[in-house]
Order: sequence, then structure tokens, then C-alpha cells
Amino acid sequence: MAKIQFDIITIFPHIFDSYINESILGRAQKKNLIEINTHDLRDYTSDKHRTVDDTPYGGGAGMVLMAEPILKAVDKITKKKSSKKSKIVVFSAKGKQFNQKMAYDWSEKLDQIIMICGRYEGIDERIIKSLDAEEISVGPYVLTDGEIPAMTVVSAISRLMPGVITLESLKEESHWNLLLKKEKDATKDEGLEYPHYTRPEVVKYKGKKYHVPEILLSGNHAEIEKWRKSHKK
Repeated sequence: MAKIQFDIITIFPHIFDSYINESILGRAQKKNLIEINTHDLRDYTSDKHRTVDDTPYGGGAGMVLMAEPILKAVDKITKKKSSKKSKIVVFSAKGKQFNQKMAYDWSEKLDQIIMICGRYEGIDERIIKSLDAEEISVGPYVLTDGEIPAMTVVSAISRLMPGVITLESLKEESHWNLLLKKEKDATKDEGLEYPHYTRPEVVKYKGKKYHVPEILLSGNHAEIEKWRKSHKK
């Protein structure tokens, strides 16, 4: 069975402890469907202060993560698992925006993703060139760190791995049509998501009643399917 390994280089590895060990990701690891490793960048420094950053050449505000500790970390990781299906990712506001098709392609083609989490003003540009790393952004905004984007990538890819989530669940969710790249209607705009409702049938809030649409209570699955398609946004 296919399996993917995530190696995350960060100066705050404990940020991931709860997230990766709970719920779907936790169960997927126990089933050996995915593997998630965090690597403390400070373990790859050479001074007593465990320095990972320095001031930028040319001046300017903030600090920049140094190249040498990152290169040492990547060398150590790649020695543990030599793979021709590996990718190195650097999270950057100027990177290519991560999307569902990218997540699907990576889940199909890769068995290892090494992610470098930036902090402060960013990462020494020579990391990208020397490692042939791909710059990725998770949206048109700036975050304080690269740890949240790393969690995003882990979540998006892991749920596409066989056995992590049922195929039926995936087919009914947003962006599924982007995964049907081999189908004739792969580019057809079918909407992202239809509204969801659960019990009770009537929700009362501040003197108003909010009802479940009657069609969803009818038991007529053909009509329910039509309603859902017509209400996708």
C-alpha cells in the first residue's frame, strides 16, 4: 500500500505535537499509512547558543534563517531515506499557491516531502537554489511562520492517501472535480460545496426558527441529489 513520509524542519517542533497525533492524522500514523517526522533546526547548529538566524546582508529589519543548519538537517534526513520520489518545499509568500490539484499530484507521485518552515524575515535564498527547493504559498497573505502552512500541506495530502479517508467521502467534497484530470469534464465548474444540515430539524435562535429544507427530509435521493447540485457554490 502507498505511503508518504513528511519531514518537517522547524525551530519549534513541539508546535506539531497535538495536531499530528490527534484525529485522522493520528489514526493514519497508527495504521502506518503516513509518517510524520519533525526535526529541530537547532540540533544542526555548531555554536553553544544554537544560533539559527542572523541579520540580513544589505541591512533591513528582522532576522534571516541561516543556510548551513538547514543544509545539515536536509543532509541528515536524506541519508535516512534515499528516495527518487522526494520533494523539498520552502514556504514563502512569493511561492506558487498550493491547491487541491497540487495536493493530489504529490500524493500520487511522491513518497517523501521535506518541508522547511521559515520564521522572521525568511530563509537565506541560497537554500532554494542549492537544494532545488520549490517555493510554496498557502494563500495571498503573510503568516508569522511556516509551521501552519506545513500543517496545511500535511492535512491536504494525507487525506488523499489510500485508506486514510473513504473514497465516497472524498467524492462528495469541495474541489473533487479538480482531481478528475483524466475525465472529459475535469475542467467543468460544478461548484465547490452544497449546504449541510443535521439534527434537530428546527434550530431556534433569538426568536427565529431555522428549518432544514424539506427536500432533505423527503427520502427521495434522486431529488436530493438534484437539489445539492443546484445549490453548490
